[in-house]
Amino acid sequence: MQKTYLELSQDSGSAHKFYEVIVDGVELKIRYGRIGTDGTNSSKSFATEDAAQKEATKKINAKKRKGYEEAVMGVRKKRSITRRATTSRASTAKSSPVLWKFKSGSSAFGIYVDDNYCWVGNQEGRVFKLTHEGEVVNQYQLPDGVKCIIGDEDWIYVGCDDGNVYDLTGKLPRLAYEINEDVDIYWLDINNGLLAVSDAKGNVTCINYEDEEQWSQKSQGSSGWMVRLDEVGRVFHGHSTGVTCYYGFDGNKVWEQSTNGTVLFGWYMNNMALAGTGSGKLELFNNAGEKQMTMNADSTIYSCASSQNNEYFFAGDSNSSIYCFDKDGSRLWKLATTCSSALSMQYFNEKLYIVTSSGELTCIDASEEAINLAKEGTVPTVKDIKAPQKIDVIATDILETVDESREGVKLKCQKVGSKLRVRVISSGYNYEWNVQFPKNLRIENAEFMVDDIKEVAAGGFYRVVGDIYKLN
Repeated sequence: MQKTYLELSQDSGSAHKFYEVIVDGVELKIRYGRIGTDGTNSSKSFATEDAAQKEATKKINAKKRKGYEEAVMGVRKKRSITRRATTSRASTAKSSPVLWKFKSGSSAFGIYVDDNYCWVGNQEGRVFKLTHEGEVVNQYQLPDGVKCIIGDEDWIYVGCDDGNVYDLTGKLPRLAYEINEDVDIYWLDINNGLLAVSDAKGNVTCINYEDEEQWSQKSQGSSGWMVRLDEVGRVFHGHSTGVTCYYGFDGNKVWEQSTNGTVLFGWYMNNMALAGTGSGKLELFNNAGEKQMTMNADSTIYSCASSQNNEYFFAGDSNSSIYCFDKDGSRLWKLATTCSSALSMQYFNEKLYIVTSSGELTCIDASEEAINLAKEGTVPTVKDIKAPQKIDVIATDILETVDESREGVKLKCQKVGSKLRVRVISSGYNYEWNVQFPKNLRIENAEFMVDDIKEVAAGGFYRVVGDIYKLN
């Protein structure tokens, strides 16, 4: 048996990853992941020992070209992880009109709701895709705990404690961004492929669709839990002393305003930035940085959201209560979540979706009729939904091999200057544009088939739609 253990040893970048290759007769075993964890395992059998050794050498050399070096297991430490400290006390308010609860199995921060589905991700790295009625459509097991789930046009991205951002648009998770190892990630947001990352030190960093850092700025505060991007590239960063707005393409500061308490969560909708603070204040700013109003909860605000037209504003506190305020800032109601504190939330089509410290994705009827009945003590019967059985982590660099008879768009990995880029070689596309493509699949001159590609809304590059296949 021959074993080779590698670690990514750059001074910057994702320096806390390992890659282990074992050749045992005709079997090739691969184990990889974040240092300090068990990682992900895969294996493949070959016709001969020579064939297994040849494939092992190929994989080892590919990793070494990316900066991995042979190392001694156990010398480096696990990547630093910070999770938001929360407490959850029972609410004394009347119960909210809960329609259904999905029990994910662990405390959850990640939530995203669109026209088709509801997504939840928890601290065990489990991500579930559900219908608006709570039916589980699909699940994914990622290597580490989920920080947040974010959407960008038709694409779904999940930020994890391992420092990676995964694209869950296809059948299998794909590695979309690898965050610099010295960034202790707090929150993420994305718009038109531009990724904004806030961290424990109060920094905010922007990364382009090729996973290349564009700029990084330090705020006056620390603990930057809030980061939101708008359609024109402005970045709204909430931290321990307030909210700062930057221009996303160059990092120039647009404005900075103080808040009453540390910002623990933020939202952006229709030219308004909403910040929830540790002092129980919900503060609203316009794009010019002018404070529009302050709304008062009764305890620390863990999450907030607004309706699509900013007619209503919502907050979740540390006492397992949720609030609704009107466009003038008046409190309309306060009700109990019935399932601990809401750590993240989103309003969609008269429903308020929350994920909680006890791990539920909960759908609350936020219509006027349902709320009025709830205030009188009448609520619907709750539909309780349990998570399906756990699945294994799936390696993000595993590809099915197809030939050119398969329908799709053909891509090729090419050397452009000193960097590997992926471009379209099928007819009818702009051959000078890059395709956003996982770095861990890039091998010079390798060709791929994808279900489809789509131009990003802002123009300038393509994204893969559906699944990725390796061409013979």
